[in-house]
Amino acid sequence: MTNHTHHHGHAGHAGHGHHHGAAHDDAALAEMLDLDAEILHPMVSEMTAWLAELAGEPAPRRILDLGSGTGSGAFALLRRFDDAEVTAVDASDTMRERLLRNAREQGLAGRIHAVRADLDEGWPAVGAADLVWASASLHHLADPGRVFGEVLAALRPGGLFAVLEMESFPRILPDDLGVGRPGLEARCHAALKERRRHDMPLMGADWGELLSEAGFAVEARRDLTLTLTTPPPDLADRYAQVMLERLRTHLRDDLDAEDLATLDALLEAGGPHDVRHRTDLTVRATRPAWVARRP
Repeated sequence: MTNHTHHHGHAGHAGHGHHHGAAHDDAALAEMLDLDAEILHPMVSEMTAWLAELAGEPAPRRILDLGSGTGSGAFALLRRFDDAEVTAVDASDTMRERLLRNAREQGLAGRIHAVRADLDEGWPAVGAADLVWASASLHHLADPGRVFGEVLAALRPGGLFAVLEMESFPRILPDDLGVGRPGLEARCHAALKERRRHDMPLMGADWGELLSEAGFAVEARRDLTLTLTTPPPDLADRYAQVMLERLRTHLRDDLDAEDLATLDALLEAGGPHDVRHRTDLTVRATRPAWVARRP
């Protein structure tokens, strides 16, 4: 989607600001983002198809990915637009290295260029773009208005700015786990929401209004939704494990002893409630999205 940046359990496609925590937390987040890429692929594919419709011809050739993380958004864009190249911007060396490794593994290394930059410290020298993509990264910005001005200047006239944000991380657990009190995941979400009021006040912002104020013409807004009632078992199990590990770490001071004990039971390898052996996991996710155009 960290330290400050995605410590609330999800990442989407990584924010710009992974500099706020230690490298080992970046590594854990990178794994979460790679799992996100597999689990949430249908949602990102829907977004890129929508962009292709709005972009029309000629299709975008120069794409800028702000807060690229491990590259899931960049790779989806490269597959959607055959003649495009992507400049991927992220503040984390760990993310950049993972992105380049993933690009090599997917045969896309020749079409992607990774730039290390923290958008709160200034705009990188990335040149002009036909399309700018920002997924789960804008809510980390200290001054989004300034960055939006930079995006507007970087886009060619008529170019698109695609914003895919997050209001929470995906839900995956059943309400009644057979251990502890029902509703564990809902209580975790409530605790995260309360923490975000202080740590990430821009989470859930009306980005359409902010885009308009910056001079963009907002073309459309929609909520992208995903429900996987039968996710690939191995993938769902690993996803649930990583997500719960992050929740256990970051909510240790926010949950009561019973809920923490339930998380421990779910994470106990080989235990009777080991989440990796459940057959009732369902991935449910929603992402608000906006597409704006430079007039």
